[in-house]
Order: sequence, then structure tokens, then C-alpha cells
Amino acid sequence: MLTTILAAGGAAAGAEANPYGLGAALREGGLISQSVFTILVLMSVVSFYILFSKLFEQQKIINQAKRVRQGFWSSNSLREGSAKLEKNSAYKQIVDDGLAAQDQHSKLTDPVEAHDWLHGSLARSEAAINSKLGGGLAFLATVGATAPFIGLFGTVIGIYRALIKIGSSGQASIDAVAGPVGEALIMTALGLVVAVPAVLAYNWLQRRNKGIAEDLSAFSNDVLGFLASNGAVRPTTGSAAAGKPATVKATPATTTAGQAGGVQTRA
Repeated sequence: MLTTILAAGGAAAGAEANPYGLGAALREGGLISQSVFTILVLMSVVSFYILFSKLFEQQKIINQAKRVRQGFWSSNSLREGSAKLEKNSAYKQIVDDGLAAQDQHSKLTDPVEAHDWLHGSLARSEAAINSKLGGGLAFLATVGATAPFIGLFGTVIGIYRALIKIGSSGQASIDAVAGPVGEALIMTALGLVVAVPAVLAYNWLQRRNKGIAEDLSAFSNDVLGFLASNGAVRPTTGSAAAGKPATVKATPATTTAGQAGGVQTRA
């Protein structure tokens, strides 16, 4: 029994003393390799944090869009529809900004077209939401672009140390160069492991942001049409269309193209 324990302890000590593991490579690489490793680990942690936080934020807005399509345009007014939305909803922000711009237009001393004033206010509201959705993506792009080079820096240092060891020993034996070369390869691999997920996350989040921005733009255009027509123009899809089938059927053929675009035209 004692022999078995001693043998197991010796095997564990041999495993810990492995000169070609990650820990040994970092110890041999010194401060530079340890710094490179720390930077890459921090980059990876922050990248995954941004990925999951942005996915949560995007999904929240996507769910808000579903609720808007279900019942917002069945309301009698924008204020009534806005009251149905969540307090921090992106769509509620657009509606409230549009209503505020409409109230402010009558207070302007310099004559400005109501359409232009409302359009500018809604565009600013959209831009603010899109800017918030894009926060953090620049970091992902930076990680994807720089992580391989940071790992390459560790690789260069590792190869340099290998050459120094060869020169000092006078012979290129495998035991003299295996450690530094292994360190170099580990740093290269770490750089790629950090960069590839960051690039994939960046592209995926950008694509989802583009779809959300298109939905927000369409909703903003519908709000603009509603405000500019005093409620006569509203989307004919979803609950609003279901609630007014007779109006859609009675519309002359000349306005069918306008309905296909998502709004009713005034007589």
C-alpha cells in the first residue's frame, strides 16, 4: 500500500515537473510571456462578456418588436399605444420622441416644415438606439484584429529565447530548444483562440443589429406618417389591418400600391 502511494506521488510530481506544459512555458518565458498570456485571457473574457450582454440586449428589442406588431397600431392614438409599451422600450422611445417633436414644432419661431422637423427628431432617436446597440462591437473588432499579433509577439520572443539558448549551449539539442519553441507555439495558438471567436461574434452581432435597425426604421416611418396625417395614415398589417378590413377593400385600385408599402393613402 505504501509503495503504491509513493509511486502515485512520484507520478504526480513528475506530471507537475513536466517542462513542456503551459505553466512551465510561462515560467520559462518570464515576464513578457506572462504579460502576453494575461492580456489574451483578459481579451477573451471581455469578448465573451460583450457577446452575451449584446445578445441579451438584442433579444430584448426583438421581443419588443413582436409586441408592437401584435397590438400597438390597434390603439386610437400614439399616446395610448405608447402607454401599452414597456417603460424602457426602444419603440416607446421613438414614439415619445415623435410626440415631443410634434409638441415642440408649434413653439418654433423660425418656420420649419413639420415633416422635416419630425423626420429629424425621429432619425436622432433611431441613431441613439443604434449607437447603444453598437456599443462594445468596436472592442470585438479590435480583439479580432490584434490578438493574433499579440500572440505573434510572444512567438517572436520564444524563438529569440530558443536561439539564445542554442548559442549559449553551443549545440541545437532538442532539450535546449523544446521549451522556448513550445512557448512560442502556445502563444501563437492562444492568439488565434482569442481572435477567431471575437471576429465571429462581431459579424453575428452586426448582422442582428442590421435587422433590428431595419425594423426600427420601418416603425419610425410609420410613426412619421401617423403624425404627419393626424392619424389618417397607419400600417395596414397586423392588428390594425385586422381591425379595419372594410377600409382596405373599399380603397380604389389606384392606391393599392400605397397599401402594399404598409400605409393607407388619404383621399
